[in-house]
Amino acid sequence: MEKIGHRYVIQYFHLKGLSPTNIKAELDSTLEESAPSFTTVKYWMAEFKRGRTSCEDEHCSGRPSEVVIPEMMKKIHKMVLGDRRLKVRELADMVNISKNAVHRILAENLEAVRKVSAALAHNRTKAASGGC
Repeated sequence: MEKIGHRYVIQYFHLKGLSPTNIKAELDSTLEESAPSFTTVKYWMAEFKRGRTSCEDEHCSGRPSEVVIPEMMKKIHKMVLGDRRLKVRELADMVNISKNAVHRILAENLEAVRKVSAALAHNRTKAASGGC
């Protein structure tokens, strides 16, 4: 069972009026090794007592992951197609985002670049050998 499921079970037992100790005992008897810790049970009991109704994780603050947007992907894609010898650091400086973000875009979102370059290399070898 995933942690969200554990939270729903804890919420159910909270609504039934069980104490954290009893909830932990119930979870241990049912889930055995995969049961959440007593600290986790106490934390979620306190959250539900404060009036929380959602068992989902709240949105975390921090740096937004909006650098991986279609416009940025297109921009980097055009740059890579224009000059395949560009380094990740150079791309990052050109578009003013972190090297990690550029690397993530290249690795995860521009898989097509590899496929295109492989197809171009294959076509070049055919043309050089006189094939069709």
